[in-house]
Amino acid sequence: MDFNSSLKIAATGMHAQTARMRVIAENIANADSAATEPGAEPYRRRVPTFSAMLDQDVGGRVVKVGQLAYDMSDFTSRYEPGHPAADEAGYVQYPNVNTLIETMDMREAQRTYEANLNVVTVTRQMLGRTLDILRG
Repeated sequence: MDFNSSLKIAATGMHAQTARMRVIAENIANADSAATEPGAEPYRRRVPTFSAMLDQDVGGRVVKVGQLAYDMSDFTSRYEPGHPAADEAGYVQYPNVNTLIETMDMREAQRTYEANLNVVTVTRQMLGRTLDILRG
């Protein structure tokens, strides 16, 4: 595997984690958005999907971002009888987003992004040293 392949593989990993962080940020932003009317569904948590694909040009596997999937777990309900979206029993449905899980997913995505960034940095340093050796 050459330097360009290493850079391309790390770049696809960085792109995938950027997409993942964007979805997580959207989930966190909508964590407290209630349904708009009685019986309506609130925001549903989204989860990015990824796949490993063989790239002939690179000579290795790269990460491809797939479509967003919806988390089909149950919504949470809170007793708020004065809320405009409350049902007959006074409960309002809220998203199935757990901010603690989203925060931990964000941290994992950030660390994975940083690991790929380190691959890019080290590859560039090795390429620079190789050029220095060839010049000398």
